[in-house]
Amino acid sequence: MTPLFEQLHAIVGPKGFSTDPAEIAPHLEEWRSKYTGASPLLLKPATTQEVSAILALCHQTGTAVVPQGGNTGLVGAQIPFHNEILLSLARLNQIRVVDVHNSCLIAEAGVVLAAAQSLADDNSLLLAPSLASEGSAMIGGLISSNAGGVNVLRYGMMREQVLGLEVVLADGRILNTLRTLRKDNTGYDLKQLFIGAEGTLGIITAAALKLFPKPSERATAFVAVSNVNKATALLARLQKHTNGLLNAFELLARAGLELVLRHIPGSKDPFAVPSPWYVLCEASGIAGVEAAFQAGLESALEDGLADNIVIASSESQRAALWRLREAMSEAQKLEGPSLKHDISVPVSAAAAFIDKAIAAVAAHLPSARAVPFGHLGDGNLHFNFQMEQGADPQSYLAHWDDIQQIVHDIVQEFGGSFSAEHGVGVMKRAALKRYKSTVEVDLMRLLKQSLDPKAILNPGKLIPD
Repeated sequence: MTPLFEQLHAIVGPKGFSTDPAEIAPHLEEWRSKYTGASPLLLKPATTQEVSAILALCHQTGTAVVPQGGNTGLVGAQIPFHNEILLSLARLNQIRVVDVHNSCLIAEAGVVLAAAQSLADDNSLLLAPSLASEGSAMIGGLISSNAGGVNVLRYGMMREQVLGLEVVLADGRILNTLRTLRKDNTGYDLKQLFIGAEGTLGIITAAALKLFPKPSERATAFVAVSNVNKATALLARLQKHTNGLLNAFELLARAGLELVLRHIPGSKDPFAVPSPWYVLCEASGIAGVEAAFQAGLESALEDGLADNIVIASSESQRAALWRLREAMSEAQKLEGPSLKHDISVPVSAAAAFIDKAIAAVAAHLPSARAVPFGHLGDGNLHFNFQMEQGADPQSYLAHWDDIQQIVHDIVQEFGGSFSAEHGVGVMKRAALKRYKSTVEVDLMRLLKQSLDPKAILNPGKLIPD
């Protein structure tokens, strides 16, 4: 080993150190296989102090480090591309505190979201973030990417869940803001610098997160609608009837549902007659919300906003309906390559955006099959285009940059964002430079230079050159 590797080995010990290519390999490829990286060394620290010692040494020697959680990111932010040291947070996996009276918990960065959700549930509380990858996504990565998910409509992004953070800075110093106060008006809210920063300003090692009362009632429905305008009208109708207690409102195109039915074993079409669009919606809260939710659906059916409705009558039926939505990405992957976008527009503009963007992509690439889906309730759409069957994957994916710019330009016209919940990573650095103002980009660079002057933290990610 080199002297540097020997020093790093001494910090983390044999359990936290690996140069084995077979062990490192699964960490080098992201889920969609769009990005594959390279690294000679995987470090697996078990404590914040070990992370601190690693970064102090790497800062001293100018050695680049890429932090990684559950490797569920979709923009390449967690992948080392230039033989940087890969630092996995997976062994920082303790939930330090569950404070029932203060409705919060403190979890280390490597805690898997599903495990934290389960512990909150055991205490009759709710950890609000929920997404398809919650069985492997880790708290640190979710915060670093400011992840969203299906409950953003009700509870907000990860940024809204964080009360405090423990962060190791580039030079090894530990910033501890793990306070669980709801009010702390004492200057800059430093924790916010690291939420959504994708590990470029510091490495999150623990977080204090909000918990909410566990709902006593929950109602879930799958609704057939004839167009997106009616879906947005249905959203307003249900919000009014439930007094804002909708926690999810998901849009699915028929083309996407057909992919799930084709590729996901056990999936079943909820309706006998196909519909061009569907909504999966859910409300939860105190006693009475289920009745209000159903009343809103019935009125929507009577007024022609909805064409057909299935209301889950059991937990197994609810799970089956959610599987149709959560398996969308998996089904698209099994179908073949697709050109993907994670965008947001004002909810009121969603229908017009979808029509204009589909037409623009069709004019450039007529063979692309539009498969939009996602969180219509908060304006976030995964606006994807599937390759036609039998086409050449390499030729199809060669259109990625052109199609992204076509879609993102239209997003900009509608006052939206080219990245709603997946982040920027390496994939969207050029887009950030194209669509963000010069002042915004300059301030991002200034923050990076101030907190990481040697540029050792996740180089080549988020901030454009």
